[in-house]
Amino acid sequence: MPVWGANRGDAVGEFQSRIEAAVTDTGYRYQRTGQGFDLTVDVPGPERRIHTYRVVLRRPERAFTMTDVVRTIGYGAGPDGSRRGKTVTAGRSVYVARSRALDGSGRWHTFSSADGHRLIRGVARELGWREVRPTSVKIAMAFGVLGGAVAIGTLVALAVVFWF
Repeated sequence: MPVWGANRGDAVGEFQSRIEAAVTDTGYRYQRTGQGFDLTVDVPGPERRIHTYRVVLRRPERAFTMTDVVRTIGYGAGPDGSRRGKTVTAGRSVYVARSRALDGSGRWHTFSSADGHRLIRGVARELGWREVRPTSVKIAMAFGVLGGAVAIGTLVALAVVFWF
């Protein structure tokens, strides 16, 4: 059995190859990029949703970032009838989508975005890579902490005002 790890000459190539092998014959589509790879999957549901796990590998640090890019194409009612709408979100998306098969079999198709995260993190762990959060996630977390602090401050101020 080959030894993977810090002594491996082409750590990025090994990471990419392991992911590519792991998604062979699955619903995931694999594409190498200049800095890593994209895993793309069609999400079942009434609207067309495409989930891409964009992974950037940093070889010197043996670190990676993972960003979820979710493209949704749906239809909605507008003043002039049915209108096609598109949205694109990037950051960290964790959700589950479930829909019935269109073939009349009564089967359900389920998608969990966490499955792709687990797959990528599992390969990374085996090869000794660590995850670094992308800047967009760090910014979102900072705003969340700031919003939480403002909410707690507001509750304390209201408690003081109504207590006295």
